[in-house]
Order: sequence, then structure tokens, then C-alpha cells
Amino acid sequence: MKSRKRGVVIFVGLTVLALGIALVMARSGHEDGPGSDSSTQGPAAPASAQGGTAPRAPSGASQGKAGEGASPSAPSNRAPGVIAELGWGSGASQLGRDRPQEANPEAPMSLAVTPLGDVVVLDQLNGRLVRIGQDGKVLGTTPITQQTPQDVAVARDGTLLVMDRLRDKSVAIIDPETGSLRGELPLQGQGIPETGGITGTFVDGDSVYVEREHGTLVRIGDLSGTADTTRPEIPGRPTRDGRSYILANIIDRPSGRLLLNAVDRQTNQQRYTREYRVQFPLMYITLLDSDRSGVIYLGVAGELPTGKASPASEPGVRLFCLDPLDGKVLGQADLPLNTMPEETFRDYSVLDEGGVVYQYRTEAGVSLRRADCR
Repeated sequence: MKSRKRGVVIFVGLTVLALGIALVMARSGHEDGPGSDSSTQGPAAPASAQGGTAPRAPSGASQGKAGEGASPSAPSNRAPGVIAELGWGSGASQLGRDRPQEANPEAPMSLAVTPLGDVVVLDQLNGRLVRIGQDGKVLGTTPITQQTPQDVAVARDGTLLVMDRLRDKSVAIIDPETGSLRGELPLQGQGIPETGGITGTFVDGDSVYVEREHGTLVRIGDLSGTADTTRPEIPGRPTRDGRSYILANIIDRPSGRLLLNAVDRQTNQQRYTREYRVQFPLMYITLLDSDRSGVIYLGVAGELPTGKASPASEPGVRLFCLDPLDGKVLGQADLPLNTMPEETFRDYSVLDEGGVVYQYRTEAGVSLRRADCR
């Protein structure tokens, strides 16, 4: 009897052991095999997020068709460096696009980043601001009332500013909590005789500025909505560390030469002027801003060399990170250039902690991406 019982116990033990081995093998096959999550992820990170050359089109893994809503809340399908993918349309997870036969085609005109790291996209065709979290989910929308808004900016306290230079000719000040209008600052006046030449909206502390022809900035009021009747000017864009005003301009497009000027904010004296020679033909400057530490981000569009025999070059954006003290190049990254016909105003925004967020457009929609050059 004892021998028979011992045999039963051994048989049962071997059976349990065999089942355990089979279960482990089944789990291993699910995690690493063709049907696993790792094999259904989107493509590898675009090199723009790693300081290299980004692909010329966003991942199609989580895109919807044109006019349909892509799902921005599926992070497992997004490539690293891609924040969100939003299709064209008027739905909650879509952005407006218009291609009229007898007018300029339009897409989202501008974007900005809040102090919390959320991205705010000016979806002017749908009459709203769309807020997107760092996880790619649409957090909400804020209605806007201006007729032809083209630029959006965000103050450190989260206040939203929307600029219409063509019809309303004002900057709307919007409360970030309620979405209500605090007031509107007129654009036209001393220093701005023609509002069509305004090239950007900027906030420095409590002051609201607009830029004139990529040059000097004119103070038009404050975040409470009170207009400045004296309208003083500053010689360039204020850096976020409070040290400088910066101004960049191209001096020779074919040979790829441009200048960066930095003016000390305390003394109003020139800090430095540095020339850059990028060794490829330039089109225009796409970005000039700084992060909270003062690192300067300079983006230039041009015919970037590919390093291949054919084609020898293709349109792209080279992003430079520059030392705030002397303008020395700290690093660089090559990003894709939007080549679709839609008119936009601002495609890049610098994060407080460093790095940039930018929008890249395709026939499927808008890909919001993050990159760095440090």
C-alpha cells in the first residue's frame, strides 16, 4: 500500500511539473513571438528625437484616413518622439484643413507649449484652441472668437494669447481656467502702422509684445488686457532666462550664412554677434527662441545635404542649440520640413526644460513630435 501511494504522488508531481513547463513556454511564445506587443509597435524612434535625420513622413501606425479621426490616445502605436497623431476634420481628435480653389489653403496656423508641458494648437478653421497632453490625449478645447487668428502664445501663468493681424487686428487675452476673454489689445498704433507686417506674438513676464518684420518688438499691453499707450520697443526676442534679447537674420542665402545678435537686457549693450555658415542653401529661419536655462534654439530651413550620391540634397530644417553666453553651437539635429501647400504661421515651440515640439503635416493629418539638439 505504501509503495502504491508513493507511486501516485510521484505521478501527480510529474504531471504538475509538465503543466508548469507548458505554461511557461506558452507565455514565452506570446511575449516574444510574431503576435506579441513588441512586434506590433510603431516604427523605431525618428532620428529627430535622437539628434539625427528624421524620416520625411510620420508613422502610419496610428493615423486615420484624411477626414477621419486618428486616435491620439494609443501610445503603444506611436513611435518614440511622436506625441500625437491627429487626422483632418472637426471631431474631438481632429484638426481643420481647407483647400479652397481661389484662396490659400490653410492648416493649423500655430502652436505653443504651456508651463505644464501641454501642447496648444491653434485650430482656427474649427474656431478653437486644442490642448493636448504629454500622453497624446486631447484634454479639451477653448473656443476663440477672432475672425482670422494666426498665432498663439502662452504666458508662464498659463494665460492664452491669440493674435489676429488681418481683420480684428488685436491680441485676445484668454483666461486659462475659464476660457473667458479678459480683453483685447489693439495691434495698430505707434510702432505698428500696418499690422500685416507682424511676425509673431511674445510674452515676457506680464508684458505682451508683437514682432515687426522679424526685427524689433513693440509692447502693446499686459496680461490683464490693459493696452500700453506708450508702446516701447525692445531690440529682439527676450530669452527666458532674463539675460538677453536675440535677433537672427540671413545674410547670404546661397552660401548659407546667417547672423545671431544678442543684446544684454540690463545694459542694452551688445553682448555678442556670431556668424554661422551652414554649408547649404538657406530658405528662411523657422525658429528662434530659448528654454528656461537660456539655451538658444535656432532653426533654419534649406536644402540639406543627404550624404547620398542622388539626390545630393533635400528640403529640411537644421535645428541648432546655442550657448546663451557666446552663441557657440552645443549640438544640432535635422528635422523634416513641411512642404505641403497649407499656409501656417508657427510650426515650432521650445519647451521650458529644453527641446522643441513641432508639427509635421501629411495628407492623413498632423503629427506632433518632440526633438532635441543638445
